[in-house]
Amino acid sequence: MVHSLLGRRILLRPLRPEDFWKWQEVRRRNVDWLTRWEPGRPPGSPDPTEDRSAFALRCHARDREWQLGTGYGFGMFVGGVFCGEINLNSVQRGPFQSAYLGYWIDQEQAGNGYTPEGVVLVLKHSFEELRLHRIQISIVPRNVASLRVVEKLKLRNEGVAVRYLEINGSWEDHVRFAITAEEWEEHRDDFCRHWL
Repeated sequence: MVHSLLGRRILLRPLRPEDFWKWQEVRRRNVDWLTRWEPGRPPGSPDPTEDRSAFALRCHARDREWQLGTGYGFGMFVGGVFCGEINLNSVQRGPFQSAYLGYWIDQEQAGNGYTPEGVVLVLKHSFEELRLHRIQISIVPRNVASLRVVEKLKLRNEGVAVRYLEINGSWEDHVRFAITAEEWEEHRDDFCRHWL
């Protein structure tokens, strides 16, 4: 199993416990930029941003997902510097062969095309190595920065899912975008030429 993906400008690899200090610095600096788009933490659960052992447990849980084939988490690195995450979550096999993709990036690095490049790397891996059939990305409609990523990639808009996910304490609508293996095959060369 491939554990790192190399793009034109970025490296994606699983986060390790020793990445804690760099991860913490980025998360602390971007707290307002990120937490308004994320699920709230369950009451009483440790904060991996402030608790190094909670971050290590998070890394180990992601490793276990890799082993089970249920999820694939990647830290995003530009020039060796950590700047965000791209995660393939809830991988379902059987007749579904599908997963959900989520991402975030350091606000200081946003707008440079690193996230679309990372998404293309993960899509390539998902369709060509993992042999998945469908990947979905769900975005809160007012999250303009995240919407810009799927717009750059011209992913198919499947409409709004009403009160789809609990985000920061509220049930939020999400616009669902998706791509299938057939669409990947049709547009693969363009994706790779433009982003990889």
